[in-house]
Amino acid sequence: MLEVREINVFYGEIQVLWDLSLTVNKNEIVALIGSNGAGKTTTLKAIMGLLPIKSGRIRFLERSLENMPTHKRVDIGITMVPEGRRLFPYIYDGV
Repeated sequence: MLEVREINVFYGEIQVLWDLSLTVNKNEIVALIGSNGAGKTTTLKAIMGLLPIKSGRIRFLERSLENMPTHKRVDIGITMVPEGRRLFPYIYDGV
């Protein structure tokens, strides 16, 4: 479904991701876990098209995402929900 292959991402002249690869198959859940500054948010921003990749490739449902704007990526089903945004104001507490 989602294939990220050897992407390199920079903030200005500073490289922050080196040859990152990951695959998410159909019906699979993948978690990005790491300390602050490890590149989790940068990875998601690159997949969303919010940050350009310098090299590598990103494919979703066998379609290349290179040069596809963020709003088109959302149209085909790619999105992210940042934590702590109070998207669900009423939490069910089991009572």
